[in-house]
Amino acid sequence: MPDNDHTTDALLGGLVRLKQPRKGQRASADAVMLAAAIVAKSGAQVLELGCGSGVAMLCVAARLKNVTVAGLELQSDLAALCARNIAANSLADRLRVHEGDLRARRIAGLAPNSFDQVFANPPYFDVARHRVSPHAGRATARAEAEDADVGHWVAAMLRYAKPNAGLTLIHKTERLGDILAAFESKAGAIRVIPLWSRPGQPAKRVIVRAVKGSKAPLVLTPGLVLHQPDGSYLPEIDAVLRAGAALPQV
Repeated sequence: MPDNDHTTDALLGGLVRLKQPRKGQRASADAVMLAAAIVAKSGAQVLELGCGSGVAMLCVAARLKNVTVAGLELQSDLAALCARNIAANSLADRLRVHEGDLRARRIAGLAPNSFDQVFANPPYFDVARHRVSPHAGRATARAEAEDADVGHWVAAMLRYAKPNAGLTLIHKTERLGDILAAFESKAGAIRVIPLWSRPGQPAKRVIVRAVKGSKAPLVLTPGLVLHQPDGSYLPEIDAVLRAGAALPQV
């Protein structure tokens, strides 16, 4: 993509700077909130599936200074852009991007059972129920493929995670049943964190965290309210989105 097809943007109050497609899939609060939910010890190996231009993995690296992060991206133009963003943030020593399809059994440079944390922001929209974006890149990022539904994403997360590794994803609340079914008997210690736009409203998003191979029971947390009555973010959420703070309740 030529540079006039990109914008240059700042995230986390300028801690992260990156180029994004002007008309394609762009940074969202969901990606930043997902990054803020990642818990990893110093020296941990972390993997993001479907990393796009690198929004979430760059945010993880900005907050967790002593971890390495790999990203897997299907779209070659976004994988190339992610590599540029990694270099522009001087993070090539800790971050790397791989181009490939998460449904593949083997991807060069990514070994199964080798990551301490695996996270993802899968495509949200069922093409049978939602209008698909006319922009091909955005459609790929947002529309769930028939042969790559949330169950395939969870299966890939489990494939690359070490035993007892953490697994984290954000998705629409209506898909929680599918997510829990995909984790059944393969992961436990599941924590469901509803994200409420305002008190009294249904939660449109959930963050789900789990541990590969655990038998511990599921916990439904109180969740997080995001907005004040005037529409602005609550201070603790603003700290996540603009200062790189960890997500409350993680």
